[in-house]
Amino acid sequence: MQDVPAPDRPRERLLARGAEALSDRELLALLLGAGVPGQDAVELAGQLINRHGGLYALSRLPAHELAAGLAGIGPAKAARVAAAFQLGRRVAAPSLSARQQVDGSADLAAVAAPLLQGLRHERVVVVICDGAGTVLRTSVLTEGATDRSLLPVRDALALVLAAGGASFGVAHNHPTGCTAPSEADRRATTRLAAGAAAVGLRFLDHVVVTDGGWRRVPPE
Repeated sequence: MQDVPAPDRPRERLLARGAEALSDRELLALLLGAGVPGQDAVELAGQLINRHGGLYALSRLPAHELAAGLAGIGPAKAARVAAAFQLGRRVAAPSLSARQQVDGSADLAAVAAPLLQGLRHERVVVVICDGAGTVLRTSVLTEGATDRSLLPVRDALALVLAAGGASFGVAHNHPTGCTAPSEADRRATTRLAAGAAAVGLRFLDHVVVTDGGWRRVPPE
């Protein structure tokens, strides 16, 4: 970037005109910090975006895959990029300090979405609430494969009870992007409802969340 006039460099343009004035590759270049011999940071950022099929696809990669196979992208740069994407997902969600309330399936999906979107593997999240539906805690229960859900009902109930919850909901993602619940998902809903009733907890709902939407999982 030494050959680029100072006012035209990404950092200076961001400070002078705001982040909105920068292209995707310029923003990514600021995270990378430096390029490689013969290729500045902006060119390296463009190569990284193109290599993975766009910014959205890039945002879904774990850090170790970001660092694989491209000269100039080592663990430090990959970690910065992965951290920035994760911060973006987290900041898009309401803060728990705002006293989130789960009054229905849509609320449950909204609370769980930041922990489920942008993943290429399946994850199960438990949203633990008090008796009035106010969110006390949101926790990852299990991490699974791309083609099946790992939803141990006993572990979910134990997590809620240990946190002092009185009610809870469960959400998981489908990495394929399809929100349609499977038969296994429906069986899990039936077992969750029965287990909650047996230990005196209120079961709020079970939803599937994808990057494009969500759907309620009814019982069998």
